Amino acid sequence: MGAEFLFMDDNARPHRANIVDECLQSEDITRMDWTAYSPDLNPIEHVWDMLGRRIAACQPPHTCLPELRRALLDEWCNIPQDQIDNLILSMPRRCKACIASSGRHTPY
Repeated sequence: MGAEFLFMDDNARPHRANIVDECLQSEDITRMDWTAYSPDLNPIEHVWDMLGRRIAACQPPHTCLPELRRALLDEWCNIPQDQIDNLILSMPRRCKACIASSGRHTPY
């Protein structure tokens, strides 16, 4: 990954299990400091939300797992790359807002 690589997770309990910590340490992966109140800073959470909204809007709703899987893959491919790029580019702004709010709620 390189010396500048910084791992970002959201403080979820499964991510903080001893086995995860041991794995990250064994690979010399540095974990980003993350406030417990701001898991929504991670851009992927917003991508998951976009995907979920797209699937929820499908009419008629999907009725079986293979159909849902296909729809998820199709919708994933249809998320405009510029929306994902904008989320990534918003990270400095999001981090500043988090720091300004002392790790509490932000408008993001």
